[in-house]
Amino acid sequence: MTTQTMNALQSQWQQGKGPIRHQPETVERVQALLERLHAEGKLPTVEAGYKLLLAADKVSCMAMSIVAHMTYAQRINLSGAPLQAEDFKAVPEGHTGGALNMVPAFVAYLVANALTGDTRSWLMGQGHCVAAIEAINALTGDVSSYQKGRYDRSEAGLAQLMKDFYSYAMDAEGHAAVPLGSHAGPATAGAIMEGGYLGFAGLQYVHMPVPGESVVAFLSDGAFEEQRGADWAPRWWRAEDSGMAIPVMVLNGRRIEERTQIAQEGGAPWLAEDLRHNGFDPMIVDGRDPAAIAWGILEAEHRLANFIAQPQHQYPAPLPYIIAETEKGFGFAGAGTNAAHNLPLGGNPSKDQHARDAFNNSVSALFIPAVELDEALACLDTHQQQNRVKESQHALVDRHPENISLPAWEGETVGKVASPMQALDDWFLSVLDANPDVRVRIGNPDELASNKMGGTLQRLRHRVNEPEAGVPESVLGSVITALNEEAVAAAALANKIGLNLIVTYEAFAVKMLGILRQEIIFSRRQREMGQSPAWLSVPLIVTSHTWENSKNEQSHQDPTIGEALLGEMSDTSRVLFPVDGNTAIAAMSNVYQHRAQVATLIISKRDTPNRFDADTAKKLVEAGAWHLVGTPESAEVQLVAMGAYQLEEALKAHAWLEKQGRSSCVTVIMEPGRLRVPRDKLEAQSVLDDATLQQLFPAGMKRVLLTHTRPEPMLGVLRRLDSGVAGTRALGYINRGGTLDVFGMLFANRCTWAHAVDAAAELCSWDRAQLLEPQHLQALDGKGKPSDLDHPEV
Repeated sequence: MTTQTMNALQSQWQQGKGPIRHQPETVERVQALLERLHAEGKLPTVEAGYKLLLAADKVSCMAMSIVAHMTYAQRINLSGAPLQAEDFKAVPEGHTGGALNMVPAFVAYLVANALTGDTRSWLMGQGHCVAAIEAINALTGDVSSYQKGRYDRSEAGLAQLMKDFYSYAMDAEGHAAVPLGSHAGPATAGAIMEGGYLGFAGLQYVHMPVPGESVVAFLSDGAFEEQRGADWAPRWWRAEDSGMAIPVMVLNGRRIEERTQIAQEGGAPWLAEDLRHNGFDPMIVDGRDPAAIAWGILEAEHRLANFIAQPQHQYPAPLPYIIAETEKGFGFAGAGTNAAHNLPLGGNPSKDQHARDAFNNSVSALFIPAVELDEALACLDTHQQQNRVKESQHALVDRHPENISLPAWEGETVGKVASPMQALDDWFLSVLDANPDVRVRIGNPDELASNKMGGTLQRLRHRVNEPEAGVPESVLGSVITALNEEAVAAAALANKIGLNLIVTYEAFAVKMLGILRQEIIFSRRQREMGQSPAWLSVPLIVTSHTWENSKNEQSHQDPTIGEALLGEMSDTSRVLFPVDGNTAIAAMSNVYQHRAQVATLIISKRDTPNRFDADTAKKLVEAGAWHLVGTPESAEVQLVAMGAYQLEEALKAHAWLEKQGRSSCVTVIMEPGRLRVPRDKLEAQSVLDDATLQQLFPAGMKRVLLTHTRPEPMLGVLRRLDSGVAGTRALGYINRGGTLDVFGMLFANRCTWAHAVDAAAELCSWDRAQLLEPQHLQALDGKGKPSDLDHPEV
C-alpha cells in the first residue's frame, strides 16, 4: 500500500463517523501505537491498523443505533428510512444511556484484540448495560448457543432482538422465554457475571487472570463510589501469579438522577489524582471514541509489561487505570441529562410526534449503509487468520481446574475435646501439602489466627507490599486481608482457577451477602440453562459465631447469613452445620469435591467434644442428617440438633429424660437444605427422597428442634419434618443477647437442655413437675436463678 493510500486512510479515519470525533491527542497516540505494533510484528502494516479503526467507528455507530432501537422500537429499517408510529413499542424500557456509553468501550475491546491478535477476557460491572453487548454480538455474529438462529444482523434478526428486550415473556414453568434479559446473564455470549450488584466487578477483576492472560474490566463511576474496596487493586496484583488486569471506567458523570460525586468534585482530573494516591497509574481517554479506549487498553498492557520486565520491580505496581470520559447517553437525544439513564426522549415515540422525530433524527446520524457495515464487520473478524478464539470464548468463560487431591484422614477420637476450627486448620494444611501448584486465595476480613487457623496463616501469609518483621506477611502471600468483607470474599470468588476459602465472624458475614448472592444466582442460572460451571466450590466458614461470641455485644450475635443463604437454591447455595472437628473436616472435604457451589459452614472455634467418628461424620455429610444416640423407633420424642452447642444441649436433655425414665433419640441435621421441599426439578436432585427422609424422621414422631438459627426460618426449610404445633417445637435464637457467657446466651434464648425437656413434656403430655426439679421450673418460668439450669447432674 502506498504512502498516499495510507495517508488517505488516516485522513478518512480522522474525519470520524456520525457523532464520533477523534481528538488531536487521540490521533497522536494512535499513530504512535500503530507504529509500535507494526515494529513489534503484531500488525502487518500501519494501514491495517487504520482500517480496523475505521471499521470500529462504523460498528460503534450502528451498535448505538441498535441500542436505541432496543429501548424504543420493535424493528429497524436497514435502509435508513425513518420509523413510523406503529414501529415503536407501546411501553419502552431500557438502561439506555449507560448502554450507549458501553458501545464504544466494547468495540474498543474488540479492536484491541484484532490489533494484537489476542483474545482478552472481559467482564462488565454495569450489567444493566447489556444492550450494548447484545447489539454488538448480534452484529458480529458472536452470539451464544441459546441465541444462535434467533439474533443476527438481518432486519428480522435485529427485530427479534428488539422485541425480546424487556418483553417479559415467560414459559409454562415460569422461566424467561427469551435468551435476553435486562442484565448480562448466561445467555449473553462471553458474560461471566450479572453485574446487577454495582461495584463487585471492581473488587474481583484483579484476582481473575493468571500469568499469560489479560482481562479488561468495564466499570462505572457510580459503582466506584458505591464500593471503595476497588481502590485496593494495586495491593493485590502480582506478576508472579496474576495476568494483566486492565480496568476501564466509563466515566459519564451521572447516576440515575444526579451527577456522580466524581463529577461534582472535579471530574476525570480529580479522579486521576485520587487514583494516583491509591497506587494506580491513571490515563484519561476520550470515552466517546473507540480508538481512544483501544489505545488505553494496549497502552495499559504495555506499561505493565515494562514493569514486569524490570528485574528489581517492587510492589505495589503502578496498575494502569483507564478513565474513559464521556457524557451519559452519548450519540443520542437527551445525552448528558438525567433522562439519559433510562428513557432519554422524554416521550413515547409510539404516541408522541416530537419524540418520534427526535428518535429518527438521532438514529439517522448513526446510520451505516449495509455494504459499509458488512465491510467493517469483516475487517474486525480477524479470528481465523490470527488463530484465536472468538470473544465469547475468552479464558474466563469456562474455568475448569482439575480436581484437587484430598488427603485421607482417620478423624479425632470420639470424646476428645478440641476446637473444630483447629482440626480444620490442621486438615487444610495437609490439603495445601497435597496440592502445591494450585493457586490459593484465602479471603479474610480481620482475624485468622484468633479463629484458630494460625497454621494456614503462617503457611500462606497476609499479602502486603512491605512485610513487617516477625509478622506472617509476604509480598506473595495468599491471604487477602482487609476490613471490607465484600473485598476479601471477592478474592476467593474471583479465583476460579484455584483453591479458595473465606473465613470470617458469623455476624459480619452478612456484609458479604450481596457478592455471594451474585455468584450463586449466576451459577444457578447457568445450571438451569444446561451449562456446567466447573470451578471448585468455595467454602465460606463463619466462626466466632452467635453462641460462642457471647463476650461481645449483640451486634456480634447474628445467624442471619445462614438463614439468608438457605433461602437460595440448595443445589448451589449449601448451608452446613458441623458439630465437631470430624464433621467439619468431612463437610469441607465434601464441599471441595463439588463444583460451582458456594457453601456456608457454621463452625465453632471453642473447644467442643468430638461426637462423631470419621465414618459416621462422612455418613452425616452424605445424607444431610444422621442419628447420634438411639433411633426414632425406640423413642418417645426425637431431639433434633443443628449446631455444636445445640447438640450439647440435646445430649443433656436426652440424658435427663433417660434418668427420668423417658426415651428419646438425638438426631443431627448437618445440611437442612437437603431436607426441604424442593422448589424445582434441579433442586429436587439434591434433596432427600421421601423414603430416606421417612427413615430418618418418621411421620407422627414428636420432635423438638434445637437450631443455631432463628427457629422460624428453619421451620420453613424443614417443612417436611414439621407436624405442626401438636407435634413439633423449635428452639433457637430469638434475638436476645449481649455480654453474656455461652450458657447465658442459651438461657436468654430459651435454648438450654431444660427448655428442650420442657418442650418435650408439652408435646408428649408429660407432667413437667414430675419431669424437672422445682428449681428448674422456677428458672424456666423466670422466677428463679438461671444458673440452676447450668450443668445438670445426669
